[in-house]
Amino acid sequence: MQAASLDVQLGSRSYPIHIGSGLLDDASLFGRHLGESRAVIVTNTTVAPLYLERLRAAIGERVMLVKVLPDGEEHKNLAVLSDLYDALLAARCDRNCTLVALGGGVIGDITGFAAATYQRGVSFLQVPTTLLAQVDSSVGGKTAVNHPRGKNMIGAFHQPRAVIADIDTLATLPPREYAAGLAEVLKYGLIGDAPFHAWLSANASAITARDAGCLIEIVRRSCANKARVVAADEREEEGGSRALLNFGHTFGHAIETATDYRSLLHGEAVAIGMVMAARFSQELGWLPAADVRGIRDLVAGFGLPVTPPEGLDAVALLSLMRGDKKSSAGRIRLVLLRRIGEAVLSRDFPESALLALLETFTRSPEAATA
Repeated sequence: MQAASLDVQLGSRSYPIHIGSGLLDDASLFGRHLGESRAVIVTNTTVAPLYLERLRAAIGERVMLVKVLPDGEEHKNLAVLSDLYDALLAARCDRNCTLVALGGGVIGDITGFAAATYQRGVSFLQVPTTLLAQVDSSVGGKTAVNHPRGKNMIGAFHQPRAVIADIDTLATLPPREYAAGLAEVLKYGLIGDAPFHAWLSANASAITARDAGCLIEIVRRSCANKARVVAADEREEEGGSRALLNFGHTFGHAIETATDYRSLLHGEAVAIGMVMAARFSQELGWLPAADVRGIRDLVAGFGLPVTPPEGLDAVALLSLMRGDKKSSAGRIRLVLLRRIGEAVLSRDFPESALLALLETFTRSPEAATA
């Protein structure tokens, strides 16, 4: 089994992504990226008992503070962020400190946003421990916290100094968390890498079994896809290609917000959103019904939901989608599929058709996925 590395090419802000086994114990790797700075490890109550001491040992005497946050998407908010600021100030962390995010997407997002804003910006390292974070949220510099009116509405672009993804941490993920990460993996094949989509379909059993070679490949291939898009469109400019990475997310974010971030993992909501987006692509005459069924079956085969939770209201979801960051002047923009491997950002559809789709999925989910 070979380790892999690649770079996110952003000029002076370029950084490496290291992928492999045993990286969490590699003192020389962390030393290389920390340099002379002192380290603040930020983690959560679930990850800390598993990996905190190993990371602390690898970083050594450079560790000046450890902050353990509560676990869960519902804690990615301003109150927890303020608590992190309080800890940094109490420890007298200066601009030469480096925040080290040890955990999943929530820890990466909130630590990155703290790094972007503390004393107008300090460095940080991403040490993702979930599949979703390794293949998606740790790469690209998006940092944020949630607001009751919407997910990731308060944030900043702030690139890490490096991403260090140890696939050994994926062994301790509960099946549900592992499946949630696969949703983001599937996304890359659907929006721009049809051969990767075919590879995922062909290797579904080994991927589900967490075969180490497959893990290296899905993390490497996913990061390579994201790095390419981020290099071309770092800040998701109007009409830029980075918006395509949000395939399924406008539907998914609305569902997450409507359920108060409590009943679904982020990847589960994205999985539902991808199925809904694929079905809407079919409704617009783009994607063949057979491809929609294939997408749905692959999503379900990885243990992910394909319909929203019961009790959601279509009109309320539509209102939340209007407030999504990708909306423009109140008009909803969706990432849709012209074919597997080719995504487009579109608002060229009647809102009534979108509402009808939402009503189908919320009132008759069996019919929606028939």
